[in-house]
Amino acid sequence: MRLEERNPSDPAAQACLARYYAELDGRFPGGFKVELSRDPDAADLIRPRGSFVVAFQVAQPVGCVALKGTDLGYGEIKRMWIAPSARGSGLARQLMARAEQIARELGMPLLRLDTNSTLTDAIAIYRHWGWQEIERFNDDPYAEVFFEKRL
Repeated sequence: MRLEERNPSDPAAQACLARYYAELDGRFPGGFKVELSRDPDAADLIRPRGSFVVAFQVAQPVGCVALKGTDLGYGEIKRMWIAPSARGSGLARQLMARAEQIARELGMPLLRLDTNSTLTDAIAIYRHWGWQEIERFNDDPYAEVFFEKRL
């Protein structure tokens, strides 16, 4: 696997996001519409504010994670996705470790993330990786479970 920072408008990043959104649409009971979520502004996902990391297996994008910069004293992990073919390979941990490394480089002492209660596998992974469950910190209509991690 190869991890690369990309602009969120890059074709590989867009391919990952399209597959991520399609998967959410199929997994959420009422479907998923990105225009209803708190989709991050692309400028918040580009250095020096944040980052967008794409994982490649050979030349195919098979995963992504976004680090969103904020002016609220924390960064946010957004759009973590792994292709079904790459699940169980440790790629999610690699992507999260890279996002945490970039957050440290950008001076973010605290990270937060939100997820939907339907995504029980993601919730279990975040808990296993030391993320602490917290109260709601945003008004995203799809977000139901909230976490943070001090770096």
